[in-house]
Amino acid sequence: MASNLKNLSQTEGSEVPSAKNMKFAIVYAEWNSEVTNALKEGALQSLLKHGADRKNIFLHTVPGSFELTLGAQYIAEHCEADAIICLGCVIQGETRHFDFICDAVANGITHLNMKYNKPFIFGVLTTDNQQQAIDRAGGKHGNKGDEAAVTAIKMLHLKELLTA
Repeated sequence: MASNLKNLSQTEGSEVPSAKNMKFAIVYAEWNSEVTNALKEGALQSLLKHGADRKNIFLHTVPGSFELTLGAQYIAEHCEADAIICLGCVIQGETRHFDFICDAVANGITHLNMKYNKPFIFGVLTTDNQQQAIDRAGGKHGNKGDEAAVTAIKMLHLKELLTA
């Protein structure tokens, strides 16, 4: 989680394992594209930096963050991805719409993890305003897309360790 004190996109804790031979899908929302395209680029560059082969990274878009869960399910059913990184941005407005969307997406992604027994990574920014989103999509608080990619790699590595 990024805070106003530091950039938490710098990996903390254990080293990031190699992503060599792992297959990833990145599904990202078209809504708030200035932010979501930056998140996608952060995730893509992080996967490549950690050894993923570009031909093993599949990029897909959905209209908005609400559609991430169904888009991710379609990908799980029709793509050979080992992990699916879900990227979106929901910015607080004047109505409760924000709450409903954030809750639905978080619960939907959690459900997909259990249904398919593979990592579906929640890389959805839920911010109070546009500037907070920009700050977390490559700005002063790092790039949540980068963090989501590292999470995907680490979860696949954990599964590999436990099933070896």
